[in-house]
Amino acid sequence: MKYISLLLSLLIFTSCDPKDLNKILDNAGSNILSDADITTGLKEALNLGVDKSVATLSTQNGYYNSVYKILLPPEAAKVTSKLRSVPGFTNLEEEAIKKINRAAEDAASKAGPIFLDAIRKITFTDVKNILMGDKDAATQYLRRATYTALYGEFKPVMVTSLNTFGALDYYADAVNTYNKIPFVEKVNADLADYVANKALDGLFDLVKQKELGIRSDISQRTSSLLRKVFARQD
Repeated sequence: MKYISLLLSLLIFTSCDPKDLNKILDNAGSNILSDADITTGLKEALNLGVDKSVATLSTQNGYYNSVYKILLPPEAAKVTSKLRSVPGFTNLEEEAIKKINRAAEDAASKAGPIFLDAIRKITFTDVKNILMGDKDAATQYLRRATYTALYGEFKPVMVTSLNTFGALDYYADAVNTYNKIPFVEKVNADLADYVANKALDGLFDLVKQKELGIRSDISQRTSSLLRKVFARQD
């Protein structure tokens, strides 16, 4: 009888599409994954997302020529419209946008270690909830668990980067000039908080896109461990 069962199994496997067969084998392998394997696999997925985010956004024009381009704060519109005719501020809006995006690209290059430290601290309980959770559960967790600390580390880097490219002084000069105009509603000249939050939004969104890819596209599971771990949520 056992020979008949073996023969039937072989017939089933050999009649499968190769992709289906790989999935069956991966699912079978995932049954013997240890808790440590599952944790390592999920962290590997998050590391891939972080690496892609940082590599993409930290290049020149990573923010500036992308969907993550950081525009000026909404209240800046009244500043730029008033100062278009003032010497030195004719091209204020685009020049300021270029400077803050260059600063964001520079700061993004320093964000990797901050993300990676947060990923290392994820527990197995978190991992189980993430693996069987929403399609962006890992990114949600990372944002929820690390945003405050990440922002605390990231904003000083952003301030330094903004200063490197002269964005803070440039914007502050424009706002201070605007605030001297009689009867206008004053505008806050602090740009760093706004840019830091927008830059982090871009980073987290790219992490989410990578997570969604790994969850939904087997070809993006670039290691046997990733394939085995994420077979559990398929």
